[in-house]
Amino acid sequence: MFDGLIELAQSPHWKGTLPFIAKGLQLTLYITFVGVFIGFIIGSFTGLARLSKNKIIYGSATVYIELVRGTPILVQALFLYFAVADAFGINLDAVTAGVIAIAINAGAYIAEIVRGGVESIDKGQMEAGRSIGLSSAQTMRYIIWPQAFKRMIPPLGNQFIISLKDTSIFAIISIGEVTYLMRQYVSTTAQTFEPYVMLCLAYLIITIPAMLILRKIERRLDV
Repeated sequence: MFDGLIELAQSPHWKGTLPFIAKGLQLTLYITFVGVFIGFIIGSFTGLARLSKNKIIYGSATVYIELVRGTPILVQALFLYFAVADAFGINLDAVTAGVIAIAINAGAYIAEIVRGGVESIDKGQMEAGRSIGLSSAQTMRYIIWPQAFKRMIPPLGNQFIISLKDTSIFAIISIGEVTYLMRQYVSTTAQTFEPYVMLCLAYLIITIPAMLILRKIERRLDV
């Protein structure tokens, strides 16, 4: 058995996949970081909108969240890449469509994380802030948000990892991320086992350290 593993490890296909892995991971990480960053901005405003007493603001945020969470991200990516161009004449390149899809999708889930984080803070905090002369916005910014953000860190980290893995479906719109490039490699070499094992390892190399860093941050902040 060990001889077989050694022979497998020495296979030229292991080394052949490395350039594809390296190139694909760069784009995968780019789409994930930019998409989740924009998604956090969208989610922060939408999450706070879900706490609004204004029915129009609350309703608009709710519709957005339910629409996005009720449809697969694959469908959202296809809609952005094909349907938007056909209906409105806006031709998005594949990478831009992927970033927007991650941002919109992550934003809906982050909105609920933000809403839950803010609601977890005792309502007396708002009253305390108002009692010392702060406005509602100032109380949210200086008192409630810092406390809520600490509690948001674990689910935000989980959302980052989910979004990272979601980028794999963008192979369907020909984004040259790591999954797409490995499929190209497989179609060229007719080898399947080594490339797909390397693909799994590539994702693990990113997600496992991300989870460890997240846990370390949680312990440091005593979340």
